[in-house]
Amino acid sequence: MDLLLGIWDTVIPFLVILTLLVFVHELGHYLVARRNGVGIEAFSIGFGPEIFGWYDKAGTRWKFSAIPLGGYVKMVGDADPASATQEDQSGMTEQDLARSFHNKSLGARTAVVAAGPAANFLFAIVLLAGVYVTVGKQVPVDAPEGIVQLGTVLPDGAANDAGLEPGDIVLSVEGEGVESFTALRDIVRASPSQSLALEIDRGGQTLTRTIVPDAVTETQPDGSEIQVGRIGVHNLLVENKTFGVFASLLEAVKDTGSITVQTLDAVGEIITGSRTAEELGGPIRIAQMSGTVAESGLETTIIFMAILSINLGLINLFPIPVLDGGHLMFYAIEAIQRRPLSERVREYASLAGLTMVIALMLFVTWNDLAQLRVFDYLGSLFTS
Repeated sequence: MDLLLGIWDTVIPFLVILTLLVFVHELGHYLVARRNGVGIEAFSIGFGPEIFGWYDKAGTRWKFSAIPLGGYVKMVGDADPASATQEDQSGMTEQDLARSFHNKSLGARTAVVAAGPAANFLFAIVLLAGVYVTVGKQVPVDAPEGIVQLGTVLPDGAANDAGLEPGDIVLSVEGEGVESFTALRDIVRASPSQSLALEIDRGGQTLTRTIVPDAVTETQPDGSEIQVGRIGVHNLLVENKTFGVFASLLEAVKDTGSITVQTLDAVGEIITGSRTAEELGGPIRIAQMSGTVAESGLETTIIFMAILSINLGLINLFPIPVLDGGHLMFYAIEAIQRRPLSERVREYASLAGLTMVIALMLFVTWNDLAQLRVFDYLGSLFTS
């Protein structure tokens, strides 16, 4: 029974969200391909054997396949769903030659490939704008000068343990008045594991709270380590604000750009070693998060879906063969040297790219299992 509930609460939301995002991505390819006169043989959600499907009037097979972790649009002339290689054209009719993806101009092929990631970014913008125009968005509010007001109290920090709440105004620490958040932070940093008496104003009522800052090890620029105090508060005050349609679209575009930059920064930090690769999550962790956000409500689910859509579009732009970014890299080379790469080079590159993708999937799945402590559990089965 617990297994069935787990599937319903976690796997089903994950598959619904993933299916929708894959459909949007592949629909981008499909629409731009049709716009450029490319014939579409199949539009598949998932890989592997077909579960069910149907033909449309243009002869495209729309289908759902057995492995629901991706999808593809197979165009006329493709030898494989990834469009990495092309079929032998000797047996193709003139009509099929004219509709073949690989016989289209460099600009047309580039547009078709770029349309998938672009669709994911546009979908994210639409989702975020929809939330901002209906429910609203949390925006920062500046506190009056000289007022030290708490905006956020982290649930696992010393401030929360001491009973501090968002909106509390800190009047003094150990009897000394504080007039800026920076002053409060300096006092806290200098007092790890030391008891501090705070006088606060909460809705016009003066209260006293005793707080013991957590001792945190901080690495200095010269490599030395020091102990500093931290209580888990931010001074960012926020309020919920709704936007008009145009303004919400602008906010959504800005936030989509911000999420993209933050993601690229995180990837760069992992590559350079300044951030641990253990943070990378795979399907299992995304499934967990899908179940959690689904329980949190429609607004949270939509925002989560928008973030995943941005990441899906961004990952597909990485210059790895078999991904859209790999195709775009090939087209850039073709534009520079004014001829396409040889079939053999593309085949070897695609094989290398596929190996990289599979290795990454295995790595992030290993991370997911380690986070869930699956290996610890399996080890316990063989120890007394």
